[in-house]
Amino acid sequence: MKKIIVSILAGWLVIWGLSVSAWATPSTTYWTPSTSDIQAFGLWHITYDTYTTIGKNSPANGGGDFPTTYGLTVGVLPFEKLKMEVGFDILEPTDDPVFFNAKLGMPEGALFEGSPAWNLGIFNVGTRKNVTDQNIVDVIVGKTLPANLGRLHLGYYVGNSDVLKDSQGNEEEDGFMIGYDKYIYKDKVMFAADYASGDNAIGGGGLGLYYFFTPNISLLAGPVWFNDRALNGEVKWTLQLDINF
Repeated sequence: MKKIIVSILAGWLVIWGLSVSAWATPSTTYWTPSTSDIQAFGLWHITYDTYTTIGKNSPANGGGDFPTTYGLTVGVLPFEKLKMEVGFDILEPTDDPVFFNAKLGMPEGALFEGSPAWNLGIFNVGTRKNVTDQNIVDVIVGKTLPANLGRLHLGYYVGNSDVLKDSQGNEEEDGFMIGYDKYIYKDKVMFAADYASGDNAIGGGGLGLYYFFTPNISLLAGPVWFNDRALNGEVKWTLQLDINF
């Protein structure tokens, strides 16, 4: 049943995405796409993400890194209350580096006064069958907390069970996601944290700080840890450069 749901939603989102001229990376909180943020119409977003161990001198001692992620995102719907972004990631060096993504949703207050934001998305749509095609569909609900306590995002994801497995080969195709962000210094420094359940490739979380050089240029830094260390390795530190234009 889960495979049927994933196939229907993936097909629907791909049809939406193919109607525009570009694909792009889904907006994320930190490690996961557990955020209700969606790129505004005509706003392009470039991301450059690295993940590497620190203080581990070699793979024999637990050292290692992930391929560098180069991503592009663009908002494609000219509506105030209904937004959509589409895009792609290139992960290098890998044999199959391209992954497609899309996200559709509404901001807070769009449905009624005080309503939460919501979005439906798909990410990690790889190009090699049952190897990189994780085809993860997620549903996210987000809300700004009272008393200036930041924003909270909650969601559920499900993907291709032939690809999303733990280090023992057991199917781990679904789980929940949670994300949180709050400005520590308005428009300059933001704390962000998120987590995804599941002993699979995306299972894990992190926390760190965004520093905004300008409203459209930011750098995120901090650690990321994983639910299945036999699959993803030791804790890695990430640097993520984000540019809107």
